Amino acid sequence: MMPCREDVLFFTKQLVEIPSVVNTDGEREISQVIYTLLASFPYFMDHPDYIIKQPTILDDIERYNVVAFVKGTKCPSEQTVILMGHVDTVDIEDFGQLRAKACQPEALMAALQKEPLAEDIKAQLSSGDFLFGRGALDMKSGLAAHLYLLKYYSEHPEELAGNLVFVAECDEEDSSHGILSAVELLNELKKDHGFDYVAAINADFVAPLYEGDPHRYIYTGSVGKLLPTFFVTGTQTHVGAAFEGIDPNYLISFLTKQINYNTDLCDEAHGEWTLPPVSLKQTDLKPSYDVQTAHAAVAYFNFFTHSLSPQDVLNRLKKQAEIAFREALAEYKRKREAFYAKTGLTPRGQLWAPRVLTFEEMVAEIHAVHGRKFEQHMAAFKKELLSDPALDLRMFNIRVVEEAWKWIPDKSPAMILFFSSIYSPPVDVSGKDEKEARLLAALDEAVNTIQPQYEHPIKVKHFFPFISDMSFVTLNDDEDAIQTVVNNHPAWGTKHIVHYDQIRALNVPVINIGPYGFDAHRQYERVEIRYSMEIVPNLINEVIGRILH
Repeated sequence: MMPCREDVLFFTKQLVEIPSVVNTDGEREISQVIYTLLASFPYFMDHPDYIIKQPTILDDIERYNVVAFVKGTKCPSEQTVILMGHVDTVDIEDFGQLRAKACQPEALMAALQKEPLAEDIKAQLSSGDFLFGRGALDMKSGLAAHLYLLKYYSEHPEELAGNLVFVAECDEEDSSHGILSAVELLNELKKDHGFDYVAAINADFVAPLYEGDPHRYIYTGSVGKLLPTFFVTGTQTHVGAAFEGIDPNYLISFLTKQINYNTDLCDEAHGEWTLPPVSLKQTDLKPSYDVQTAHAAVAYFNFFTHSLSPQDVLNRLKKQAEIAFREALAEYKRKREAFYAKTGLTPRGQLWAPRVLTFEEMVAEIHAVHGRKFEQHMAAFKKELLSDPALDLRMFNIRVVEEAWKWIPDKSPAMILFFSSIYSPPVDVSGKDEKEARLLAALDEAVNTIQPQYEHPIKVKHFFPFISDMSFVTLNDDEDAIQTVVNNHPAWGTKHIVHYDQIRALNVPVINIGPYGFDAHRQYERVEIRYSMEIVPNLINEVIGRILH
């Protein structure tokens, strides 16, 4: 075992003490610190072109990745392992009155001693076995493990067969600008240095999956994620004539009830299941108060995948939306009839049929009538929206759909389904080819070697259950799957674009061996020191040694 604990702990504390909340100046600061640190290593002083501070591409914010590599001399080879991890964190608002200490582990832990804590947290705080602080678990301790290994092999290249590439990427917690930019650089390094990327190792955090779970997990893939979004239109009416129209808020409430927590929408592969969809936003689009019903409402849902394609997701959600629409209209009809029976008034207004379209289908309907005129108008409209760089990507997409809807010939109530955020493809490393099989064999051997030296069981599973940058270094989806995303993403090519062709060109099998702890993204975020700073670096090193030989 490499005696790495104190060095990894030191790097972790250094990194945590730099507040690097996503989309803030802290991202630039931490990248500069990492770059300066690496530039001070003798190896990189001798090879300054082996370290790169890369600005992100197609990004509204100035921020950087740090990419560095060591070429081994034990057995010079093109074979290369990528060590990847993100430098950014979520916000610190959840720390409340302790916000000022959120990134100061020692001061934070001293302050927490005086706080009323749950018994398990209090015991872990007092044990000395955990480090608290924003980013300590997610995932600066994982990045510190990679820093340690990069430093070690920069000092001992004669022990390294092949090459190591270290990638510290920004913006994992929001839109993945960091890794998407790094992928392009990795492809350039592949050409310039002849690197043959045989494996990538991510070091994002792992956590218990159930109460009392003793396992420390390693993942050979990652969950995928989409953000399906519904633009729902009704028929506006004055509240004094409520049954002469239909409220889109009423319609969308049925939609949310139908989709939220619906386990029929869980996705299974290799005996592992995703969580069901859950609502992340629901609102109408009225800009201010008046006594008319809203003209439209929107809702979007987190949707995890293991094996479903984007087209599969659209098909399943269309069916759920049709069920919700039918139930909403049936109840509306019952209430309408009950009202007119009570009052003896003659029914006014009309009844409707369920109508669910994908964005692609809606555009086809409009284009058939308006053709080039519609295209030109929407291009100008998107350009105008782009003049406000602060406009959220989700809302940008919604505004595009709202504008396009004005052109549709049939304006009867409808639900329009589209994607409004980045598509993170699922990753499944299961031995499909020689590189995957070799990586899995190396991982099994590494676990078997290290497990006797650690008291808790280390277990390998298929799908990392949280969104991660693993999704952007390999691509299992075919061209049709990606085209479905393109055709149903209103902001594609303007506010949003992902070069999936670059990911396909890189296409390196990736696993996650990361730090263990509790409460990532929460006030009591903490990382277990022994596993994260002793076992994890040694596990990663064992995998490297078995792949590069």
